[in-house]
Amino acid sequence: MGKTTGFMEWKRVPAPKREKSERVGDSREFVLPLAAEEAKRQAGRCMDCGVPFCQQGCPLGNPIPDFNDAVYRGKWKEAYVALSGTNNFPEFTGRLCPAPCEAACVLNIDQDPVTIEQMEKEISERAFAGGWVRPRPPASRTGKRVAVVGSGPAGMAAAAQLNQAGHSVTVFERDDRAGGLLRYGIPDFKLEKSVLDRRLKLMEAEGVEFRCGVDVGREPGFRALREQYDAVVLAMGARKARELEVPGRELSGVLQAMDYLEHQNRVVAGLAQLEPRLNAAGKRVLILGGGDTGSDCLGTALRQGAAHVMQVELMPAPPKVRAEGNPWPRWPLIFRTSSSQEEGGTREFGLMTKKLVGTDGRLQALHAVRVELQREAGGAPRLVEVPGSETVYEVDLLVLAMGFTGPDTGMLAEDLGVKLTPRGNVLVDASFATSVDGVFCAGDASRGASLIVWAISDGREAAKAVDAYLSQEPSALPTRGKDYSFG
Repeated sequence: MGKTTGFMEWKRVPAPKREKSERVGDSREFVLPLAAEEAKRQAGRCMDCGVPFCQQGCPLGNPIPDFNDAVYRGKWKEAYVALSGTNNFPEFTGRLCPAPCEAACVLNIDQDPVTIEQMEKEISERAFAGGWVRPRPPASRTGKRVAVVGSGPAGMAAAAQLNQAGHSVTVFERDDRAGGLLRYGIPDFKLEKSVLDRRLKLMEAEGVEFRCGVDVGREPGFRALREQYDAVVLAMGARKARELEVPGRELSGVLQAMDYLEHQNRVVAGLAQLEPRLNAAGKRVLILGGGDTGSDCLGTALRQGAAHVMQVELMPAPPKVRAEGNPWPRWPLIFRTSSSQEEGGTREFGLMTKKLVGTDGRLQALHAVRVELQREAGGAPRLVEVPGSETVYEVDLLVLAMGFTGPDTGMLAEDLGVKLTPRGNVLVDASFATSVDGVFCAGDASRGASLIVWAISDGREAAKAVDAYLSQEPSALPTRGKDYSFG
């Protein structure tokens, strides 16, 4: 905890941001650091709640009261030691995590929660600036070799932990640079790639090898990879996008969100020239999907100079406060406004796309109808079209950000023979082991599209299981922080 009465003395103060008119003119991060005294006060709001529900809400089990107390006492290095004990990459979660810990904070019952996510960023950035984050190669090697397929947060976490255990780890990445969705799926205004490169460089100094531009499914093949290594960890993510199955989908001007975001990230990195078909400048842009990916597309379109941007959600707008069936400490299903939505554009809810219309193969309009959520006694809720609510939107660029259906498992299932779940994810047991001996899976590839904090947690847990498999004895690797039972 911080100060016993801190939560009564100080209100939540979010980190300052660059002005909207300024930040939409570039691709740099816009969240600024807290002043040292303000950070101390925010950490001091951590109350003596007895049972840290925040720690239970965090998939990593981060020792939140411990590092908040250390910050309040000015012991920043102590705070970093506590945080990094359960979280390999607090500089990522401090920028990208939706903070289920804050949703579970006891203060969130009737006040604003502690600024836990921002505190992770403050601690990690101070640690890097102070030189406390240094390469820690293992004292000795076990002689065992592990291949990790995928260099996103799950693959990076598994690689880091297995390397610490003394195993020789090689990470295979299909893209030309490591990082997975952190590299090409997250816009720079949320995560500048220098932050990612800083961590990758550290992992390389510790002995982790990254091989980029390698599509394992094609060469050498999953089965051959398993034969070459003592164990394999699959962490390919779940990048198979949900499709829009309506007439007119084939029209030019309709894009998948990840194609749009990846190209823009390459442009920002100086690796590509902006293609006209992926440029929103001067266009009427409509984004289907109200989640984080859709919000990232919104912020990207605004920075490209779109004439107008509208983000559309199929489901009706959520309530502004918790519904009766959504009590604390569960994740609050409430109306939120993202940083990109703060910057501009409009939002619509309860709209279902019926067809796309264009001329000479080029998209010009989207036809939609309003829908309502109806609940019948004893039955599941369903969306029902509202008669007479048909509407047409003129649109030049339509971005599909409707989520992901799972990993690309075609070559994996055919070549290696791993079993899949009915949803098409990689089937794993409680130890993250697949149906193939010595092959494990972590992150979105087995869980389905989820949060970065879950990916890191799964990567750590899978690493512990792999270490035990290789050594044939219980692993000494740490995993989740202390778990609390609430009876």
